Amino acid sequence: MKRTKLLSGAAVLGALMSANAAFAQEEITVGYFLEWPMPFEYAKATGMYDEALGMTVNWVSFDAGTAMSAAMASGDVQISVSQGVPPFVVAASAGQNLVAADVAVSYAENDNCVVAEMLEIDKDSAMELEGKKVGVPIGTAAHYGFLKQMDHFGVDITTMDIVDMAPADGAAAFAQGSLDMVCGWGGALRRMKEHGNVLLTGAEKEELGILVFDVTSTTADFAAESGDVLTKFLAVTAEANAMWASGEHTDEMLPVIAKDAGMDEEATAETLATFEFPTVEDQLTEKWLGGGIQEFMLGVAQVFKDAGSIPSSLDSYEDNVDTSFLEAASEM
Repeated sequence: MKRTKLLSGAAVLGALMSANAAFAQEEITVGYFLEWPMPFEYAKATGMYDEALGMTVNWVSFDAGTAMSAAMASGDVQISVSQGVPPFVVAASAGQNLVAADVAVSYAENDNCVVAEMLEIDKDSAMELEGKKVGVPIGTAAHYGFLKQMDHFGVDITTMDIVDMAPADGAAAFAQGSLDMVCGWGGALRRMKEHGNVLLTGAEKEELGILVFDVTSTTADFAAESGDVLTKFLAVTAEANAMWASGEHTDEMLPVIAKDAGMDEEATAETLATFEFPTVEDQLTEKWLGGGIQEFMLGVAQVFKDAGSIPSSLDSYEDNVDTSFLEAASEM
């Protein structure tokens, strides 16, 4: 009799869990960046995601990928679009079970550090940066680029006053003359360049192995429980990217993307011109999700570990990349 009651209780609990799961699937929340124009924003603004997923897709903006990781850990956000690989690696290294599902964008020219114009420091005199004050969003792609560049130039970062600042805040402080150097991306980087110069161009950074790209990320739990939702989401993103790449929808898409990104059309067009959106086929090659990203993640972790930014790294990040959802999306 007691056994029957226990089974009944389990059945009730199972029913409740199923009901809760069904309710949860009525909507999802996705993280993204303002002043970071991408084709997905056209799909976001026109309801393409809601229609394809058959649910309400809520959107919340962030100022750094580290905040995206925290929001996914708390369950407030299910998917993050264009999360930088460094903040992804930092979270994964700390034990957060994150999964990279696609390559959102590659942008070597749109993430960098800028030195104050008045200092007149360039790549030939970079050692003069020792002892200077720099604003860096810690644990992000900009932080990784900063560490790699300083290592390349032989600058001892222990002599520097490094302040953890989101790009927008760093740009404002830089404009006021409060920083000698500042690092960031997107619209904030555009404002930084008004008051200084970069040490290395995007091409020069890539020659040093400083790749700059973002992924669409989620938690392993969400991927396992809502794989169909993730697959459809990636399919819509790929469709928007293809629309933009064709060049046939520019007039239609540009004003929508600009408005959603909080930018004017000219700045949006200029920013998009520095972005590369790999096709699904390209993403599945060895250069990207077929092995390149996993190897790159290991290298990023080592750089952060050597700099004392993270206490430890994983032996491998193979389990943090899952191509199955993108592969399924390509067949839709």
